[in-house]
Amino acid sequence: SNFKKCNQIAFYRLFISHKEAGILVLSSVNEDYKLQVTSNPFQVELQSKGETVMSMNSNGLLYFEHLQPPPSDRKSTVQNEEAASDSSKEKQEDLGLWQEKFGNFLDIKAHGPTSVGMDFSLHGYDHVYGIPQHTETLLLKNTSDGDAYRLYNLDIFGHKIHEKIGIYGSVPLLLAHKPNRTSGIFWLNSSETLVDISTKAVHTPSRSAAETAKQRAVPLTDVRWMSESGIIDVFLLMGPTAFDTFKQFAQLTGTQALPPLFSLGYHQCRWNYEDEQDVKAVDAGFDAHDIPYDVIWLDIEHTDGKRYFTWDKQKFQNPRKMQEHLRKKKRKLVVIVDPHIKVDPSYTLYAQAKEKGYFVKDRNGQDFEGISWPGPSCYPDFTNPEVRKWYADQFAFKTYKASTNILFVWNDMNEPSVFKGAELTMQKDAVHYNNWEHREVHNLYGFYQQMATAEGLIRRSSGKERPFVLTRSFFAGSQKYGAVWTGDNTADWSYLKISIPMLLTINMAGISFCGADVGGFIGDPEPELLVRWYQAGAYQPFFRGHSNMESKRREPWLFGEKNTQIIRRAIRERYVLLPYLYTLFYRAHTAAEPVMRSLWIEFPEKMETFDVENEYMLGKQVSYSLGFDLNIFEVVWKPFCPGFVFLQIPVFQRGGTVIPLKTTAGKSTEWMIDISYELHVALDTEACAIGELYIDDGHSFQYLHKKQFLYRKFTFCKNILSSSCIDESGQYHTTCVVERVIILGFGKHPTSVTASPKDGKKTEVVFTYDTKTSVLTLENIALSVDADWEICIS
Repeated sequence: SNFKKCNQIAFYRLFISHKEAGILVLSSVNEDYKLQVTSNPFQVELQSKGETVMSMNSNGLLYFEHLQPPPSDRKSTVQNEEAASDSSKEKQEDLGLWQEKFGNFLDIKAHGPTSVGMDFSLHGYDHVYGIPQHTETLLLKNTSDGDAYRLYNLDIFGHKIHEKIGIYGSVPLLLAHKPNRTSGIFWLNSSETLVDISTKAVHTPSRSAAETAKQRAVPLTDVRWMSESGIIDVFLLMGPTAFDTFKQFAQLTGTQALPPLFSLGYHQCRWNYEDEQDVKAVDAGFDAHDIPYDVIWLDIEHTDGKRYFTWDKQKFQNPRKMQEHLRKKKRKLVVIVDPHIKVDPSYTLYAQAKEKGYFVKDRNGQDFEGISWPGPSCYPDFTNPEVRKWYADQFAFKTYKASTNILFVWNDMNEPSVFKGAELTMQKDAVHYNNWEHREVHNLYGFYQQMATAEGLIRRSSGKERPFVLTRSFFAGSQKYGAVWTGDNTADWSYLKISIPMLLTINMAGISFCGADVGGFIGDPEPELLVRWYQAGAYQPFFRGHSNMESKRREPWLFGEKNTQIIRRAIRERYVLLPYLYTLFYRAHTAAEPVMRSLWIEFPEKMETFDVENEYMLGKQVSYSLGFDLNIFEVVWKPFCPGFVFLQIPVFQRGGTVIPLKTTAGKSTEWMIDISYELHVALDTEACAIGELYIDDGHSFQYLHKKQFLYRKFTFCKNILSSSCIDESGQYHTTCVVERVIILGFGKHPTSVTASPKDGKKTEVVFTYDTKTSVLTLENIALSVDADWEICIS
């Protein structure tokens, strides 16, 4: 119950509105939707209000290979004389279907070739998005004359840019958008999948020559899905808006888990912080340089010989004491827990899993063994619910020695990565729970490890505390269990640039809690790149600096005072913005709205936004752009979104919005609980604005089980700013106040400003007005965040 889903799926009864030989038409009650099924050739056409939106198998590419007994089993059913004729050629052909060589690897297919495929036509669409994860542009490209997009989770160190090869995660969701509609195709298949996209202009047949002269070519996008195995299990998302498709997808796969507040702060990581002294020194460095941060991370070297759930006895002699030190500073620790388990009978985890038969098997029924960081390793079969429960139990405080409740988890290498394996992953003919071959469930392996890990962290607190789990490999639904990141990127400007379309695509696929390693994992960023990356990362959902073992140390204060200053400012801005960001995550959690949005989602009619990938929206209200340099509070007019007001290089606030902020940053999120709020009110052309604020305790499930939350609305209209309650069921109380209000774009100098609490007396408010910038600042207000009130400007 802690993994909250969107509202239950609403089912609509369709009635048969037309029936003839080989054709069936189903309609919704209000006749908004019609579904025409033709039997020969098989086709399905979806219409909305008389317009064809989508059709299936229009190009006749439906393909389905059923499971077959191996050739030896079939021979007995074939008559001897038939089997004898031209038998060697037949055997050769048969064998080709039943086994395949990949370099030195032989893949034996237990059920023969098992591919499935289908084509879909999207009528009137030439902008398609989604199917992460690729280091590619936001708009999916036409693949007619090149490689198809591949969905196959792989550990590709230093992946190149603009390639259609699959990397760490896969979500088989494709979205199509045109000015009046957004639609989606969710191809639920976890085996290796290829997606072919072809966009063309189609001339619609017309009734007269005069019409032909006037007619406009209508775009048509054909999308062909091909999977190595499985069944055809596909959901067509009809929208009609982008937000409708996000909700429809969430009804199928769940919404983003509400993160604990600390995890939205800044995370400091490298491969590897060496020992306890190193951890303490880095922690002290943040305080000495007055830079906020919440979490320090430990990579694989913190363990005893890459045995997860253990500590290196020399380097981490007293991990509990180290965690108590961090706890006093109100900070957290994240440790890595990878799926591979070192083959070592004296290692309890290995011995237990071996004895219980919990490892993935090879095709001969032995434990599958591959090479990874510890050397020879076995891989728990996370597709088995019993294995997941056992794995979750490993996080119990009594089992995971010297772990405390400030320790959280990072699942890496879970594609799964297998050194010396075909494409550095597990062989496709390895065998899972219930006899499924690995090829069937490959893209789900990391998803199930993250599920078990999140469950383990919840269980160790007896269901009270929210988990934080970062995973590298993901699938549709991973949003229910935590965060993802884009993997091993490179310290190069091109990787900073591509991180934005990559994260926007992951957000569209339901996973709002995502980020890219700040500074680039591989190599050494020049100081300017590092600074720019911090400025970008501060406005992305998951914010972590991380670097490779070979990279030079790059804590934020190592690049000279000027750069330290700029990085400090960027990180502090992140912390001040947390009330807004946390509210966006509540919206993602309850209403499936992505935190980080492509411009077209907010401006669906404006075609000039459809391919923009160097700017994005944080929620509805904040616009981030790579490459603007403007003075503070300058009003920026853009052709498609008038009234954006600049907050900081290069961040803008949309006209018509109220953004809640903290008045100042603290050493970490936990230091900021009692810091007061300020509201930035940016007026639209009607001199109105609206905004929201969500607050809870930031760490428990009480918001869900005990209604311990506060959900407020701020409205500015007719020169009155008012605070009201959005959800009356919320029971949470806070002593925090709104201390300051900044109103941007206020037309003229006021004569007086008064504040009226609902049950209190009216008081005068101190204000300053800047005629040049039209900014009105109200100071020392002290109105309760959890009460209704009004501020009137005369």
